[in-house]
Amino acid sequence: MEENRTFAELAVAAGYESSNDLSSAYQPEEHEAVRVVDPHSTGRNKAGDIHTTGVAEYVAPVEDDRLDFFVKKDGLEFAGTHLLIDLEGASKLDDLEAVEAALRRSATSAGATILNVDLHHFQPNGGISGVVVLSESHISIHTWPERNFAALDIFMCGDCNPYLAIPVLKQAFSPSNVTLTEHRRGLQVSAIQS
Repeated sequence: MEENRTFAELAVAAGYESSNDLSSAYQPEEHEAVRVVDPHSTGRNKAGDIHTTGVAEYVAPVEDDRLDFFVKKDGLEFAGTHLLIDLEGASKLDDLEAVEAALRRSATSAGATILNVDLHHFQPNGGISGVVVLSESHISIHTWPERNFAALDIFMCGDCNPYLAIPVLKQAFSPSNVTLTEHRRGLQVSAIQS
C-alpha cells in the first residue's frame, strides 16, 4: 500500500466517497457508512499509552448499479414472498433423485438462481430433508414418505415468482391435496396503514 496516499484517496480507492455531512454519510436504509480513523493521527491517553486519536471521517459507499431485491407488488414493498406448502397424499417422497430434480426445476421455473443443493436421505423410513440455496433466498423440503406428506417452504425476493414452482411440485409428487400459505417478509405495518 502506498504510504503517501491521503486518507481521502484511500477511502475513494476502497470504493467510498467522502462526505462532510454526517447525516448523509450514514444512511442505513440505503447503505452502511463506515467510520474510518486515520492511523497516522496518534496521541497518548492518561496512562501514557500511545493510541489512535486521529481524525475520524465518515465515508459512504459509492452508489453502484446494485438492484434493490425488495419485491414491489400490490402497491407494497417487502423483502420477499415466503410460501409454506404442504403436500398431502404425495408420492416419490423417498426418491432422492426425484426430489432433487423437482426442487431444481421448481427454482428455475420460478426464475431463481441455484447456488447449492444439500439433501439428506434418512433411514429406515426414507424421508428426505434439505435445502436449495438460491441467490434469491431458498427452497426447503422435509418429507414423511410413510405418511405421504411433505412440507416445503419457498422464500424468494426480487423478480422471482415462487408461485411458478407449485405446478412443478404437483407434477413431480402427484399430491391429492396442496395447502398453501403466503407470508410477505419484511412488510412494515406503516406501509399497510398509509
